[in-house]
Amino acid sequence: MMEKVTDRFLRYVQIDTQSDEEGTGTPTTAKQHELARLLVEELTEMGAEEITYDKEHCYVYASIPATEGMEGKPVMGFISHMDTSPAVSGANVRPQIITAYDGEDIVLNSGLGIVMKTADFPELKEYQGKSLIVTDGTTLLGADDKAGVAEIMTMAEYLLSHRDVPHGKLRIGFTPDEEVGAGADHFDVKLFSADCAYTVDGGKLGELEYENFNAAGARVTFHGRSVHPGDAKNKMKNALLTAMEFQGMLPVSENPMYTEKYEGFYHLDALNGDIERAVADYIIRDHSREKFEQKKALFEKAGAFLNEKYGEGTVEIELKDSYYNMKEIIEDHMELIDHAMEAMREAGVEPVVVPIRGGTDGARLSYMGLPCPNLCTGGHNFHGRFEYICIESMEAVVRILLNLARG
Repeated sequence: MMEKVTDRFLRYVQIDTQSDEEGTGTPTTAKQHELARLLVEELTEMGAEEITYDKEHCYVYASIPATEGMEGKPVMGFISHMDTSPAVSGANVRPQIITAYDGEDIVLNSGLGIVMKTADFPELKEYQGKSLIVTDGTTLLGADDKAGVAEIMTMAEYLLSHRDVPHGKLRIGFTPDEEVGAGADHFDVKLFSADCAYTVDGGKLGELEYENFNAAGARVTFHGRSVHPGDAKNKMKNALLTAMEFQGMLPVSENPMYTEKYEGFYHLDALNGDIERAVADYIIRDHSREKFEQKKALFEKAGAFLNEKYGEGTVEIELKDSYYNMKEIIEDHMELIDHAMEAMREAGVEPVVVPIRGGTDGARLSYMGLPCPNLCTGGHNFHGRFEYICIESMEAVVRILLNLARG
């Protein structure tokens, strides 16, 4: 049964489900429906119940019924997202399997000279002797989060074909558009009808997460005035230079490249424009709600300063909160963390509780009434060409899910 998680994963990553930050509908890309339809077919074939396919918004829900005598147990859910990051192409993924990895640099693509080096990714050496799935260096892999999808589906098939394994009713949910922050937008918590859930959307085997960033997005628009540079004195107002000045007012040390663990940041994600008009897109992150609010306030203060300096309307700031730290919710449900740690240890995995330097569907779902911490998938280097996952880690995650289900 365990080898099926690899087969599933390899099948799922062949389907391009990349979401689109500029997309206006849900899902943001119609191609996400292809994986959703496949999952519905597979769930039907394995005998899952209460299968619901939201054809408008691309959500899939299903149930694994409780075994006899276990009907009174709380209903537990498992959730993963189907989309992959817009950061790197998810089309024509060509996964490669490396068996008995030797601990050395991995040539992903000899023709293009793309090599995954242990000097850049030293954690690779921890997998010496194990089997890795890597990319061909031209796309991401899609372990975020098709590994989670494959692991949940493998757990589901095992339980549906082994009715002697006692467990309460389980709910399964697969979402679109998590990578663009919209995975929970149309998630039907009432229909899902679980008492608690786990997202399977984390990284290295053993990681368990119930703290995430408070997150906001900001679009800062700078208005300038174009005048011939030969006649520009006291007339030109360069929007690009104003944008650079705004960036210079943010703390240098609170840039993502200088932060880790619980340290928040301001991240300039895109800058486009000319002398007349420039637009900068930022994301703002912090685990502390107090520091998060202070970061947003500094944005407003910097904008106000530049408007006073160069004239009202020079800088326009649009701030929008994306999600909040689920710790505020999970602290009242710490039994979920205890159960997950026990399930990991039963599977021979030592749990490591770490903060998420990002967010998950579970963060928003927790605030929607569904407490939902995050479990590992076994993947590394998400959102990039050097993404990889260990097969033995995926198999271990399936065992963890089975242990949780039996709990």
